[in-house]
Amino acid sequence: MDTKIELQGVKKRFGQKVVLDGVDLKIGKGESVVIIGGSGSGKSVTIKSVLGIVRPDAGKIYVDGKETTHLHGRAREDVLKKFGMLFQGAALFDSLPVWENVAFGLIQGRGMGRRKAKDIAIAKLAKVGLGSEVANLSPSELSGGMQKRVGLARAIAADPEILFFDEPTTGLDPIMADVINDLIVSTVKDLGVTAVSITHDMVSARKISDRIAMLYKGKIIWQGPTKDIDASGNEYVDQFIHGRADGPIKMEVRG
Repeated sequence: MDTKIELQGVKKRFGQKVVLDGVDLKIGKGESVVIIGGSGSGKSVTIKSVLGIVRPDAGKIYVDGKETTHLHGRAREDVLKKFGMLFQGAALFDSLPVWENVAFGLIQGRGMGRRKAKDIAIAKLAKVGLGSEVANLSPSELSGGMQKRVGLARAIAADPEILFFDEPTTGLDPIMADVINDLIVSTVKDLGVTAVSITHDMVSARKISDRIAMLYKGKIIWQGPTKDIDASGNEYVDQFIHGRADGPIKMEVRG
């Protein structure tokens, strides 16, 4: 399998706090990888490092075999065009109608005409199971599940090669979460994209991934096919996936 994204020894600290402490991870073309880990384990910083929002202190990041760690300007913009992202909580603009939210990157980022962008937005909304009647509504008129769908339509609007999903089921009830998981699976498969997701939701992680990697204290401590995670032989992974308070991972409880 061709490697789409590779992180080699990526380190990042903020002041005295070490967030990433030598992350090594390869993600194959067309593969769906989920990064799991507790709050503050470095999942979001890992994704932000790949996107260039956060610059690593050390290590290298490659996209399609090209080092992207220190790109600037046009070169960085060209790499970013490969990515689409579903943000936690959908992160829609309340002041814009649904179709303009979906088409935002096409109009603002690529200078596309509004009529063409609206046509594309309506087509992408259809791909996530939303009819054209939704296009002119305000995001505030939509349920949480519908907002997630709009967020997914926006993520795929420009036909990206790589999709990032940031806690895609947070805030949804179990049934709607399953609907979104199914939608992610079908979208990734239909578009043939590479997918990287971060989540603490093990039901979601198992459903949408080919492979799972666990981050703990800034390092990948286990990675392997999703089907192997229950027999990981790693006590940290075992504690996390079963949600047990007792184990090597100690939660800080502040009184």
